[in-house]
Amino acid sequence: MNAKHAPVPERNDPAPAAPLLHSRQLFGGGREILIEHQGELYRLQLTRNGKLILIK
Repeated sequence: MNAKHAPVPERNDPAPAAPLLHSRQLFGGGREILIEHQGELYRLQLTRNGKLILIK
């Protein structure tokens, strides 16, 4: 077998799933939460139309 065309080993382990958080868990009945990320403060707001806005 030519080393340039060696088969690529298959991955049998699935990638870990991203955590799922429901917005009601985050907001807890409110319409705004603060998120601290790398020393910066962000504001996540829930609009009247049910959309999310992230503000730095």
